[in-house]
Amino acid sequence: MMKTVGVLNLQGAVAEHQRMLESLGVNVVLVKEAADLNSLDGLIIPGGESTAIGRLIRDYQLESPLIEFAKAGHPILGTCAGLILCSTTKKEHPSEVRLNLIDLTVVRNGFGRQVNSFETSLSVASIGDHIPAIFIRAPYIKEVGTDVRVLATIDDKIVAAECNTILVTSFHPELSEDTRVLSYFLSK
Repeated sequence: MMKTVGVLNLQGAVAEHQRMLESLGVNVVLVKEAADLNSLDGLIIPGGESTAIGRLIRDYQLESPLIEFAKAGHPILGTCAGLILCSTTKKEHPSEVRLNLIDLTVVRNGFGRQVNSFETSLSVASIGDHIPAIFIRAPYIKEVGTDVRVLATIDDKIVAAECNTILVTSFHPELSEDTRVLSYFLSK
């Protein structure tokens, strides 16, 4: 079980992840610079706006350190925008950031705009049934590489997947009171 987990603190659902991790007894480091990664067992890249987070990753010179952190075998959870940033999805603009940590293609805002946000209950492989899943301008996964394991789908759209130490979700597990997704991540 991980003892110290970082939350990328550039934009998005940082406080919500921090609250959930602390409720599970985890030490939380809010990551804004490369040196913050040194003491971590794992990292969460939260939901928010992927283009804005990507731009800030570049501004704070975190792109290479994040990739090296993953290559060193440290677990990473990417939720919503974090999923997009972790993916190998082709960039729509040359300035966008993709960390290429998990081989999958993502459809941004795949479930529609903010007004199309919704909440449902999912069965997530290796985690459990009746997992509350909150989708806000959520992406979905269109294709996965051969080493990627699909964990959950909605209407044939993949909404959770993993490969080795990388776990990604289209939904926001930090916005419910159910800690099973985060507990699963902490056990990686």
